[in-house]
Amino acid sequence: MFTGIIESLGTIQDVRREGTNIHFIVNSPFAAELQIDQSVAHDGVCLTVVAVDAAAGTHVVTAIDETLQKTNLAHWQTGRRVNLERCLAANGRFDGHIVQGHVDLTAICESVEDQNGSWLYRFRHEPGPGRVTVEKGSICINGTSLTCFNSTDDGFSVAIIPYTYEHTTFQDLRPGHQVNLEFDIVGKYVAKLLGK
Repeated sequence: MFTGIIESLGTIQDVRREGTNIHFIVNSPFAAELQIDQSVAHDGVCLTVVAVDAAAGTHVVTAIDETLQKTNLAHWQTGRRVNLERCLAANGRFDGHIVQGHVDLTAICESVEDQNGSWLYRFRHEPGPGRVTVEKGSICINGTSLTCFNSTDDGFSVAIIPYTYEHTTFQDLRPGHQVNLEFDIVGKYVAKLLGK
């Protein structure tokens, strides 16, 4: 389980295809602390560490076809920066919201507005069952726990403070870019119970 509080930025150092799978070699500040079989969220996608090179400061994760179909990972290229979060420690603080690392679908960034001290982003996604946002509710975008507003059946807005902008990949995000979305787990259960 994760909280959507980004620990650090990683960089895709290499991309290797093997059959329908893609192996990503990721450079990160905490690579030397990782262990094989550990779960790490990469832009909100929970992936298992399959190799670690402590000396090089890299780790390897593998995305299977199911993951590639539901996320933006198929478009990742060498040099791309990604948001990283290790799983929540049992004695850790819960500063974000419950994030599983199971992406529901991708969305498109429609607009980015510099508001002279913050940034306003608008996202559009396909409507459907369980794809629910509410005013001042939680949403996870590329692994980042945020509060949404201006919610509709197929979109929402978020506002980004300078700290978040500087310490996540939101600074790289432009209109037309695809992002990973995980809707609030509580909202998804309620929507299922109500048949929405």
